[in-house]
Amino acid sequence: LAPDHVTSVPTGIRPDVFAPGDRGAARRELGLPESGLFVGIVATLRSWKGHRYLIDAFARLGRDDATLIIVGDGPQREALERQVLDAGLVPRVRFAGDRRDVAPWFRALDVFALPSYANEGVPQALVQAMMTGLACVTTAAGAIPEIARDGETALVVPSEDAEALAAAIARFADDAALRARLGAAAREYCVAHHSYDAMLAKMEAVFARACAVRSA
Repeated sequence: LAPDHVTSVPTGIRPDVFAPGDRGAARRELGLPESGLFVGIVATLRSWKGHRYLIDAFARLGRDDATLIIVGDGPQREALERQVLDAGLVPRVRFAGDRRDVAPWFRALDVFALPSYANEGVPQALVQAMMTGLACVTTAAGAIPEIARDGETALVVPSEDAEALAAAIARFADDAALRARLGAAAREYCVAHHSYDAMLAKMEAVFARACAVRSA
């Protein structure tokens, strides 16, 4: 097909569901400690999501006050649990498993990480995290750069680079103002361009153009 005959309409996310909230309340709801730094990922446990690089990066942080939350399940779970055990991180890593309602988990976090290295379009979990106003660390895999702009809406690091990932997480951990600024910019961008209403408006525009061409 000719490129001008193709329109990409990203999946819309509801900004009222994925909205910033009371972090302490979310942690109490989930049975998590109210204090400390929480870094998390919400993704199916598949190799290309980069969980193993995130665990490696977390080990490099060297922060006793930090906890890594892994929400999701999948074929890599056994390997990832073994990696956590071998790294001596069991007390500071929580596998939350598959969750139907992930919004409270986003609100409980300080930093969201998605170190994917392949097979990505625009990941819904990343849009959801950004819409929640989270400080996000990710890569330039697939179409992620459409929403994650380094230093503007997220911190973007090279794929499969645990050291760079750890440095970005540490940067957020040490700078609450940076977390707040990028989180607010991320929500503003995603509400404007990736909300449910934005998706419907783009779809209606496609149908309107098609009807206009047909009637002509």
